[in-house]
Amino acid sequence: MAEKTLENRENSASEPAAPPKDPIDYNLKDDDIRDVVEALHAQDADTLYTALEDLSSADTAELLAKIKEDEREELLSKFGDVLDPETFVELDTEISKSTLSAMSAAQVAEIISDLESDDALLLIEPLEPDFQKEIMKKLTTKMRVALEEGLSFPEDSAGRMMSRDLVAIPEFWTVGKTIDYMRTAADTLPESFFDVFIIDPSYHVVGEVPLSQIVRATRSEKVKNLTMAETHPIPAEMDQEEVAHLFRRENIVSAPVIDPDGRLLGVITIDDIIDVIDEEAEEDILRLAGVGQQGDLYNAVISTAGNRFSWLLVNLLTAILASVVISFFDATIEQVVALAVLMPIVASMGGNAGTQALTVAVRALATRELSGTNTWRAIWKETLVGAVNGFLFAMLTGLIAGLWYGNAVLGAVIAAAMIINLIAAGLFGAGIPLFLDKIGSDPAISSSVLLTTVTDVVGFLSFLGLAAVFLI
Repeated sequence: MAEKTLENRENSASEPAAPPKDPIDYNLKDDDIRDVVEALHAQDADTLYTALEDLSSADTAELLAKIKEDEREELLSKFGDVLDPETFVELDTEISKSTLSAMSAAQVAEIISDLESDDALLLIEPLEPDFQKEIMKKLTTKMRVALEEGLSFPEDSAGRMMSRDLVAIPEFWTVGKTIDYMRTAADTLPESFFDVFIIDPSYHVVGEVPLSQIVRATRSEKVKNLTMAETHPIPAEMDQEEVAHLFRRENIVSAPVIDPDGRLLGVITIDDIIDVIDEEAEEDILRLAGVGQQGDLYNAVISTAGNRFSWLLVNLLTAILASVVISFFDATIEQVVALAVLMPIVASMGGNAGTQALTVAVRALATRELSGTNTWRAIWKETLVGAVNGFLFAMLTGLIAGLWYGNAVLGAVIAAAMIINLIAAGLFGAGIPLFLDKIGSDPAISSSVLLTTVTDVVGFLSFLGLAAVFLI
């Protein structure tokens, strides 16, 4: 018997291994979108119902975002009853707002009634106040109270993003009683949760127990004895960025939200924090590019143009300032035409080097890596990096310019200007966002404009000034 088993193993080992499976692709395919659109145009209801039922809420949201507006309206009007309410939570804010605004209050109320309170608040928050009130009238008392309370908190606060669906038990309960309670009240508990909160008779949080600890413990064990060494209650007024920082720093999965008196109001879970981190990162990137706090991919043309106009106007003014600096040296440029050709090199290199330092500084501020204890070290480091790269590129550009125009002095001038501008780029690239943060201004909004102005002015001034001294 042993010999037969060994023989089988040897035969199995000699067989070629099965080819590895292709990685699972969770993205919605363009072909799937085209199939839905074709079925919609052909009024093929059976195909549409089957396709929509097979899609996840995230896939359906992606589908609705990528098709034309009139196709989206037709799909929702005829087949909206098939869609999972979670689909509207996954939608882009602008699309969700326009879609829900086109519905009746009763339809919107039906959608958000099937959602957890935090997701329901996410949908109703952007709608017009009068429409919100109409929707509220058609909700259950429990949901209406939860939404009204959520809307009473500041925008982008913990109170806005918390869920009221949680598990809280008295501190004197045992593990057995807790498990029995959760089984008996299964219909009223959240669909998923990670921690059980321990409260006193006044509803103050006295502890937090991971669900895994309850499962492992004996039935006679007091739940209070299983509490984690440290809980992280979050004030309802705390900004969502601060909440995300707390989750990231302490590596927590869920945390209780409390009112000013310390009473339990709700819970924030890691899935909410992932959305916040994504939202805040996207907001900073968009602000750096001057396109507002939210992407305008789905906004109207006039609205998008209006959002970007003010930023472009500021850039125009800074460009005029740089042109004024150039105008001081127009006589120099007339005598040495090569300066007009080489000027953009100095300004461009300074702008790019400064943007690198600025990006590092803005990210460090967003992740709380910078404080009063290491601010000057960060600025000094970026200045040194600018100096090192300045010397390296000075040798390269000086050699190219000198050989190009057969003028060694011209090569030395552009090399010196390169060093000066890249040092300034490192200094101001790190210093500007830190200064703006110090005075209470958002560094993601104004930093890039100020930095571009500095690198252009310093670059032109150093290059043309040195040229005026040594070439004329």
